[in-house]
Amino acid sequence: MKRLIVLVAIVISSSLIYSQETYHHISNTGIYEFIDELCTLGIVDANTSVKPYSRALIKALLVQTNDNKDKLNSRQKKELAFYLADFDKDNYASKRKRFDILHRYDSVYSITINPLLGVNTIKNDSAFAYNRWVGAEVYGNIERFGFYASLRDYAQNYRLAMPAYLTHEQGGNYKFNGNGGEYSEMRGGVTYSWRWGSIGVVKDHIQWGSGYNGVNILGGRTPSFAMIKLNVKPAWWIELNYIHGWLVSQVIDSARTYVSLEETRNVYHNKYIAANLITLKPFRGLNLSVGNSIIYSDIEVQPAYLIPFFFYKSVDHHLNGMSNRVGQNSQMFFDVSSFNINHLHLYATLFLDELSMKNMFDPDKHSNFYSLKAGLRLWDFPLSNVAITAEYTRTNPLAYKHIIETTTYESNTFNLGHYLTDNADEIHFAISYHATRGLQLYGSFTKSRKGPDYTKTTTQRLGLPFMEQVDWEQTTWQVGARYQIINDGYLFVSGGINDIVNHSTYSYTPEFMLGKQLQIESGICWGF
Repeated sequence: MKRLIVLVAIVISSSLIYSQETYHHISNTGIYEFIDELCTLGIVDANTSVKPYSRALIKALLVQTNDNKDKLNSRQKKELAFYLADFDKDNYASKRKRFDILHRYDSVYSITINPLLGVNTIKNDSAFAYNRWVGAEVYGNIERFGFYASLRDYAQNYRLAMPAYLTHEQGGNYKFNGNGGEYSEMRGGVTYSWRWGSIGVVKDHIQWGSGYNGVNILGGRTPSFAMIKLNVKPAWWIELNYIHGWLVSQVIDSARTYVSLEETRNVYHNKYIAANLITLKPFRGLNLSVGNSIIYSDIEVQPAYLIPFFFYKSVDHHLNGMSNRVGQNSQMFFDVSSFNINHLHLYATLFLDELSMKNMFDPDKHSNFYSLKAGLRLWDFPLSNVAITAEYTRTNPLAYKHIIETTTYESNTFNLGHYLTDNADEIHFAISYHATRGLQLYGSFTKSRKGPDYTKTTTQRLGLPFMEQVDWEQTTWQVGARYQIINDGYLFVSGGINDIVNHSTYSYTPEFMLGKQLQIESGICWGF
């Protein structure tokens, strides 16, 4: 009887070994790069094509690494201890936790509160620009439930992230003030976790796809939007990621717009996204992912799009029938990420907005609207603590575009995919040296080009040539240094030559950055 009681107790206690999902923002590149490095060494095996990671996942990967730390060099061991002091602060690193304004925990709950503050500056031959933010964040758990919230207020004297700008800057819904502006960003959510999955309602930024200088499925540049987020991993060899999001169309619905006390209340069309990504692991280190998405509007939330493993274009055909040729806006994507060669990460992503097999090779009829990214990163070979990156991106005309303005691949009019949008290409090379724990020295070269925006010049959709002419191009040489003070606290400085030429009448870049200029960037932050 006693043995039975003990056995039942073990089963019950093991069922309560769970993790609480609170997501760690994609802008904290330090921890993501460290996990990537660990993958190339074969110490951990992570799905690096889907971000952000949860704090629970990061902790599990770090604990696994700690069990194999004899495989690490001196700098990597210090990095490991540094991150464990935050992500496993209640256990392994209990005597040397990272500094938090408030951190409390027991066997039932945990809670952490910290301020958010920082400033980034850009100085070139034309202007001095700054971006500052202040706010606060909280995260924690109560048994199986995780929660997190992050509120910050941004102010810029020059707007850096308008929807048409071809930059990596995070998008925001500005209140304009001369050349500058202000906006606020509220992120967070509530999640529920079990042994092999989690589900939550969150408002956050997400990235799907492989790459180091932008990704081309979900780029994470739009203002954060609310979504139902599901992660299921019933076995080591298969994983499902799914979202259903409430996008912001900013397309006025005239039928519902009204005037009250001489003020016009603009009401926008509803707009949603459903997307899934199924990752298969034939063997350790190789991730093969396939997925699809649909942007839909002018109907209420469709239950068929809440089914996380459906092929949504087929559902669209069913719902719209033969009478509505246009329907909604669907996409497909494929991603390959391989860590099978020691020290090397090889990756490629294909985003298909439309593909005509019948007319694929007909220059006058093709509608091959796709975005392709491929590249590699070599870690710790032939030199220890050095990473070398090379990648290429090409996006054909009209990829990410749609003829119906309520179903564009956008939220708040920011493109959901690659930051260069359509009819563009880019080559990117980078080298970084991790001199010691937290200190990174780096250099990079990036050449980006964008051709004509055919949605503004023609109604023709078939046979459009790639890069018929160059409307905008940017060449950047950059060197810099970054020091990580605490997990989400950085001090950085970089400088180089930035040469931007805009042959178009459209504004793709802040005015003060045009031309060939020496540009210095610096900043300090606590939290993102």
